[in-house]
Amino acid sequence: MESASELVEFPLLLTPIDSHYRACTIPYRFPSDNPRRPTPTEISWIDLFLNSIPSFKKRAESDTSVPDAANKAEKFAQRYADILEDLKKDPESHGGPPDCILLCRLRELVLRELGFRDIFKKVKDEENAKAISLFENVVRLNDAIEDEGKRLENLVRGIFAGNIFDLGSAQLAEVFSKDGMSFLASCQNLVPRPWVIDDLDTFKMKWSKKRWKKAIIFVDNSGADIILGIMPFARELLRHGSQVVLAANDLPSINDVTCSELVEIITKLKDKEGQLVGVSTSNLLIANSGNDLPVIDLARVSQELAYLASDADLVILEGMGRGIETNLYAQFKCDSLKIGMVKHPEVAHFLGGRLYDCVFKYNEVSC
Repeated sequence: MESASELVEFPLLLTPIDSHYRACTIPYRFPSDNPRRPTPTEISWIDLFLNSIPSFKKRAESDTSVPDAANKAEKFAQRYADILEDLKKDPESHGGPPDCILLCRLRELVLRELGFRDIFKKVKDEENAKAISLFENVVRLNDAIEDEGKRLENLVRGIFAGNIFDLGSAQLAEVFSKDGMSFLASCQNLVPRPWVIDDLDTFKMKWSKKRWKKAIIFVDNSGADIILGIMPFARELLRHGSQVVLAANDLPSINDVTCSELVEIITKLKDKEGQLVGVSTSNLLIANSGNDLPVIDLARVSQELAYLASDADLVILEGMGRGIETNLYAQFKCDSLKIGMVKHPEVAHFLGGRLYDCVFKYNEVSC
């Protein structure tokens, strides 16, 4: 399931971790709740995962790498639905009480037990190829913006636009299967500011005055997200003199990019001189996060990432799974940025925002 080597605590979390860190942002229950009865929040989230089963089943059915995929996809749908219904009856079953990490993990367990390793591979490959062909144009459009603050805002809007490519959201999976998505149109059509959490102006001010030595970026989806959203932003950090470490999943989960896929993507993005549209990649590193889910518990990361992160002074968690549903309130020993789009109504309700609202949460730590 997870990375073969032992997982360790992310070294930049505020310590002691036991009292300062809780991975899941939204509490599904409180200590006063009856442990044998599901809470209304648990039921609404279990229903959200139940509603996503048809889109996962459809992807599994078309996985040509798995013999008898159609029957196995049916088994997946039934087994996972049964587990979720069990949790509604008894929240302590299946390793509960449930939270977003457990609900994701149980889904991956059932898929992998049936031989499904990467049901989104075909769509990931297609979207990566499309996004790679657009990369240089997106970068040149950004480079043409002379005002540094405006250029930074454009790069941030690109991250949000790219982050829409999320097939873990049932509604977005439906939209995507019908229409596909235009990256540049998405940049223009973001909900207007101020966003539900909007520290962009503060970050812009710091960007013009501050230089971070090393940034760790926990990346999210394949396609436009990593290639047209994160990579132009990472390139800008490189231009600013920062070392950049991109931390990607060990194993496939939904349409999230894996570490091995990211190595391949960056090889394709480099020009003949080994640069990213004229910017050296000598300070760009790729790390295996040790994670195998679309959410992340930072108390369990790879030793490789822990080693590379030990002297970083900026942590960026990108995407709804890593930066909103988990780790929104995580406290770090250094500056941090949580950036992602709100793609579940339940998350919008919790934050008091709108569906497809944006989160840009910047925390500065005084040295």
